[in-house]
Amino acid sequence: MNQRLDQFIKEEPKLQGALIGISIRSASSGEKIYEHFPNTRLHPASNMKLLTAAAALAVLGEDYRFQTELKMDGSLHRSSLRGNLYLVGKGDPTLLPADFEKLAVELRKQGITEINGDIIGDDTWYDDVRLSADLNWSDEHYYYGSQVSALTASPNEDYDSGSVIIEVIPGAAGEVPAVHVSPATDYVTVINKAITAEEAEEDELIIVREHGGNTITVQGVIAAGEEVRKEWISVWEPTDYALDLFRQALKKQSTSWTGTVKTGKTPINAEKLFSHRSMPMAELLVPFMKLSNNGHGEILIKEMGKRVYGEGSWEKGIEVLKREMIRLGLDLDTMIIRDGSGISHCNLIPANELADLLYAVQGEKWFPAFLNSLPQSGVEKRMVGGTLRERMNGLSVKAKTGTILGVSTLSGYAETKNGGNLIFSIMINNLLDEEEGKEIEDRLMGVIVNGKC
Repeated sequence: MNQRLDQFIKEEPKLQGALIGISIRSASSGEKIYEHFPNTRLHPASNMKLLTAAAALAVLGEDYRFQTELKMDGSLHRSSLRGNLYLVGKGDPTLLPADFEKLAVELRKQGITEINGDIIGDDTWYDDVRLSADLNWSDEHYYYGSQVSALTASPNEDYDSGSVIIEVIPGAAGEVPAVHVSPATDYVTVINKAITAEEAEEDELIIVREHGGNTITVQGVIAAGEEVRKEWISVWEPTDYALDLFRQALKKQSTSWTGTVKTGKTPINAEKLFSHRSMPMAELLVPFMKLSNNGHGEILIKEMGKRVYGEGSWEKGIEVLKREMIRLGLDLDTMIIRDGSGISHCNLIPANELADLLYAVQGEKWFPAFLNSLPQSGVEKRMVGGTLRERMNGLSVKAKTGTILGVSTLSGYAETKNGGNLIFSIMINNLLDEEEGKEIEDRLMGVIVNGKC
């Protein structure tokens, strides 16, 4: 295997001018089997999520659930609340429109149909820094660069918090395509400048949100007869987005209020009416890792900071993550950690450190949840195969993928054709096309698992 790997790396034209770090070891003993620049610091992309998931399981626990609370001040008089109603977010990235409706239904079940006061959204569980320090402006309007808030919402069960789905439906050639927003919300404004044509390339339709606002422009050309085009677009200030969905839910239940819908801080003496709990951490890690959900990575960082140090910030959360990596035996002097998702181009980690982590976590009680969260090669079911569902068919690989501009990574566990179990980390940087890195990784895994490309 070693000779074939060396030959492949030397002869692969797409690796010329690129950097590749590889670390392969026995999953049972940790014995190093193959290395290629294993201690060279490289950008991990979403392989950073391996560290975040491990730290979250260790610090928060696999049964941990996020909570969203409804609180009140003032007093109740029959069906009327004489005071304010508070929607208190505590980081749940999985809140769907249906969950806001459940909160509104529960309020009515408690006999409250009128609020003589304001509806106030409280996101102060975390700090007010919405974007990680190194996020590219070009990523900011897409779902994978969405803003982080303690009170947020997701459009569907992919749980891309702080985003809406824009659907573009082509008409006949020459007609303006229809555009739908999901969930239905007045929080964003769509300007439709697109046109349907007989033929069009995929990149001829452009969907963008202006920086600093919630005007989304659809422009360019979509082909007649094309399937519905969907794009997940982040919103500006997700707290107000969540509040708008809650406002709609209250109206649906015919709950009225005399004041305004706004953001603010809940008084210390406010009374809790009830709370909504998210799925447990072990389940939350499935969309986080299998779909490589960046928003979850950053929320987990802030939640660890809040729970350990009382401050929901990137600074304190990364401090917690680093502490856990030291406990698991990683050498922090070899790496730079800037976020929880891996979207930063400033993160640097050697392949050996990722392999060390994958070996160490096998001894943790929460390892089954960690392993279950990894994408499985060639499995079509989305929440099983994840980002590997169309890759490495016939190979037994459970691994985290990673992709940012010029970077492709793959780290995880593999079973060889002889029944052996390996840990591997493949990190490729300085690619001219990061998508070509996937093909290279798959061919390398063919050598690692079967002894041939």
